[in-house]
Amino acid sequence: MTFTFNHFNFNVFDLQKSLAWYEEALGLVPVRTNEQEDFTIVFLADGKTGFRLELTWLKDRKEPYNLGDLEYHLAMTAPNFEEAYQKHKEMGCICYENPEMGIYFIQDPDGYWIEIVRNGSYMADRTR
Repeated sequence: MTFTFNHFNFNVFDLQKSLAWYEEALGLVPVRTNEQEDFTIVFLADGKTGFRLELTWLKDRKEPYNLGDLEYHLAMTAPNFEEAYQKHKEMGCICYENPEMGIYFIQDPDGYWIEIVRNGSYMADRTR
């Protein structure tokens, strides 16, 4: 039996704010939308891989999500690491840095952490 990755989900409080942030910060764009009475799901893609980030907006949600200790994160590589770092610094969304490991984290409007990994660092995927 073989499994492959399909998508990862973040629940978001303000869908339009999140869509704008993900496009500006990471270049992710909507590729599919599922509009329902109580919720909307938007799948974002990078245009290079088959991986999708699913943003789910529960329409009756009245308060931001409590993310607890946030012991999970999404990671993305950046071949233009320094350029990406400058952009995220200007956006004010960098929340943690570890230059020795070749990584830093940015935080989205809902508080989710996204790790930015320098290509060639030991954290980068070596299978490609």
